[in-house]
Amino acid sequence: MIAAFFDSIPAMILLTGALVGTSAALLGSFLVLRGNSMLTDAISHSIVFGIILVWLLTRETSGPAQVIGAALTGILTVVLTELLARSQLVRMDAAIGLVFPALFAAGVLLISLHARDVHIHVESVLLGEIGFVWLNTIALGGHEIPVAVITLASVLAINLGFVLAFWKELKLASFDPGLAAALGFLPGALHYALLSLTSITAVASFEAVGAVLFIAFVIVPPATAYLLTRRLWLMVLLAIAIALAACITGYLLAEAWDVSIGGMMASMTGVWFTLALLFAPERGLFAQALAARQARLEHDCRALVAHLFTHQRTDRAAEENTRSALITHLRWSETRARDAILRAQDQGLIERRDGLLALRPKGSAEAEAIFKR
Repeated sequence: MIAAFFDSIPAMILLTGALVGTSAALLGSFLVLRGNSMLTDAISHSIVFGIILVWLLTRETSGPAQVIGAALTGILTVVLTELLARSQLVRMDAAIGLVFPALFAAGVLLISLHARDVHIHVESVLLGEIGFVWLNTIALGGHEIPVAVITLASVLAINLGFVLAFWKELKLASFDPGLAAALGFLPGALHYALLSLTSITAVASFEAVGAVLFIAFVIVPPATAYLLTRRLWLMVLLAIAIALAACITGYLLAEAWDVSIGGMMASMTGVWFTLALLFAPERGLFAQALAARQARLEHDCRALVAHLFTHQRTDRAAEENTRSALITHLRWSETRARDAILRAQDQGLIERRDGLLALRPKGSAEAEAIFKR
């Protein structure tokens, strides 16, 4: 059964996507909370410079030296970005836009000048091809296992160990860096450690899935989970679940429509985000629209109660305390007047008496409270 699993091409593709998605979403949850998610895009592009630089020094296209070089380039990107931002000459978004294109362009130029005949292509770094991970395998435990699976499983173990070991510190540094620093948790060191692991994960993911899918997994599932909950542990679990769902649905649709597997997986992260954006229970657009409508109805109820209270027991009560008066005098639409009256009746604030709208005791108490404010 184990041999059949590792011999299955679809299983290896899905396993690779799941490992990348889990690793990326695990780190991305903290990056999204800290407002540093776009640094992932900067790192993912700028480490091309580190990859080619390490190759020029060692002539190795893979291995620990490449991972370390790329990670250091990622840290360099963050340091240069923060230095520019702290100079107050440019804002953080502009600093990101200045640093990573410069490093990325330098990497592309070095590849064009010195590595034209070497298997280092910008397209493969950015786009990857998850459908071919099963071609590059290594014997382990009597089974042929894709190198990408072994590498990404190792990276996931490191990322998971880091998050579990520093969960309390990461949580506090994400929500209150000042308090974390006061308690001696070194939020700056945690920040650079988190981004270093992001760089390492990006390098490990490049050959299999490319930078675009990696960025999608780092940012979109955590952002989607953030719409659904404010509990950190639940947000992390939801982000991982959304990444896994994007892998599975993306692969199935790519097979059905004969399109790019990685591209469809990245697209599905956007689909899940869109669904959450629309239908999230508390923060979705529909929930917000419903809440706004409820708030408007409550406001209209208070206005109706105040209007009736002002004119009750006056000579103008027969004219003012009617539905038509709300339309003509308050300039409410027919629908708005009907909804306000129905809401006030449901809440026991008003009733119809002798053809007029009249306040009930609860409505009178509400009106008195309004005028006392």
